[in-house]
Amino acid sequence: MRFACLAFGLILSLGAPATAQEIEDHRFFPGTSDRVLRVVSTTDLDVFEPYIRAFQAERPEVAVDYSVMSSSVLHQAIRDGAQADLVISSAMDLQFQLVNDGFALPYRSDQTDALPDWARWRDLIFAFTTEPAVVVINTARFAGLELPTTRQDLIAALRDNPDRFQDGLGTYDVRDSGLGYLFATQEDRSTDAYWRLNEVMGRLRTSFYCCSSQMIDDVASGRLALAYNVLGSYAAEELARGSEGRVQVIRMQDFANVILRTVFIPAGAQETLLAGMMVDMLLRLALRETPDGWPLPPLSQTVEGPSLGFGPIKLGPALLTYLDPLNRRAFLAEWENAMEQRPPLPQ
Repeated sequence: MRFACLAFGLILSLGAPATAQEIEDHRFFPGTSDRVLRVVSTTDLDVFEPYIRAFQAERPEVAVDYSVMSSSVLHQAIRDGAQADLVISSAMDLQFQLVNDGFALPYRSDQTDALPDWARWRDLIFAFTTEPAVVVINTARFAGLELPTTRQDLIAALRDNPDRFQDGLGTYDVRDSGLGYLFATQEDRSTDAYWRLNEVMGRLRTSFYCCSSQMIDDVASGRLALAYNVLGSYAAEELARGSEGRVQVIRMQDFANVILRTVFIPAGAQETLLAGMMVDMLLRLALRETPDGWPLPPLSQTVEGPSLGFGPIKLGPALLTYLDPLNRRAFLAEWENAMEQRPPLPQ
């Protein structure tokens, strides 16, 4: 995790389970009054800061207290009574579970009414981005190889070049990452190639990560040849910063997971009026037609190519299927069996 510095008072406000190690980043953006909007989020601070600045440009009197944590830690913190006014996460299944279990307040406005039906649920949870999962490669380590465009292509490339890719692959640790678990379970439902790819990646000693940003950094540095199931918005941000051709983003054409980054007002919110104002600002930006320089894409962004027909993951009760404890244990056991293989010792 990139950041672990946090004031003791913030730890107390988030409840006992949230330790300094579990909170990855935190910043207080002062306002001109004593009103504070507390936001807990999985979105990296450098990605979300422009949205905070835009909100404060409209409401300079409001301070914003912004904490970043993993989706799993955030989910548990809200269940344990963390004090927050807004909850933002890319792990839409965990978000939906919290909302379905009564941890959200209803909110309705002209902006929420303007959302398409697939981007909201019962005036409780709202999507403000569509973000595809992508493959990120180090171009030098793929030199001389045809770039894969489908999972079958990727399986073939990995099988045919084990020496090149041994210890050079990265993906989410789905046991700890809520977003990684969402990507994995949705892929299991949607493509037969998922488990074959896992078995090949497991034999090549894939490294497991908590976050897209760390995977992308390791691809850019050359430590990894390839990162699988990375958030496309974070990959685009890396390219925008200037990777000097070291990094290339590939969207699989056979199937694309597209997540909805969602926001809701938690039941324990104290500044519900301010929270609603932030929701409205995010939704106004969500409905813009073009990226316009914002770090996160709008709802109108689509996935190009044949995979377009899959669309975003549906925001609804089906998201709870793999969160059932028995289903989760069974899935993780199969995942570990595939991904934690070790090659036999030489004779």
